[in-house]
Amino acid sequence: MRILVVEDEPKAGDYLRNGLIEAGYAADLARDGVAGLRLALATRYDAIVLDVMLPGLDGWQLLARLRERADPPPVLFLSARGSLEDRLKGLELGADDYLVKPFSFAELLARLRVALRRAPARLAQALDAEGALVLGDLRLDMAQRQAQRGASLIALTNKECALLHFFLSHQEQVLSRSLIASRVWDMNFDSDTNVVDVAVRRLRQKVEEPFGPPRLIHTVRGVGYRCGLQA
Repeated sequence: MRILVVEDEPKAGDYLRNGLIEAGYAADLARDGVAGLRLALATRYDAIVLDVMLPGLDGWQLLARLRERADPPPVLFLSARGSLEDRLKGLELGADDYLVKPFSFAELLARLRVALRRAPARLAQALDAEGALVLGDLRLDMAQRQAQRGASLIALTNKECALLHFFLSHQEQVLSRSLIASRVWDMNFDSDTNVVDVAVRRLRQKVEEPFGPPRLIHTVRGVGYRCGLQA
């Protein structure tokens, strides 16, 4: 899962980003509100850890802009502003939680996990009773690193598994090549590089071609790909 940290204090921002990476998350860091909003609108994050007192655009304003989106990610405020009025304001604006500095990093992780478990309906509908991602007869169990269609197991590399997980987590959404590259390979996309197209082609050879219709991964000409049962 990918987390965005918006924190202007350099040591605190680096500490949060590095701690989240050590805890197994992919994490990006923005050091002001304007940069935070730009990243949040350009990349699909699973959650955002947000300070209140930020240059350019404060946390209240940034959260209000995020709530204009149809499917905003969970937001956890992390701020030195700890009055009851501030905490109530954050929650009333739509934050999922509010943690006051100084804080315990273990508590931050626990609260973040709770927020992430409140999965949007589109993702909850894609999970089976055991928590595996499903689409038609395709099933991906990330805990076991195991994919299958029907009763047939499919051998995937780690990157193919990550790519399939990204597709199944964003069903029926058009995903640009640059977004796929940043989320699966954690790299900036170079238009002269066909790494995404090559990886998608190999994934299709494993999860589609041996099984016939329906197609699961669809090319969106000039943009990228969409995963879903609809043609």
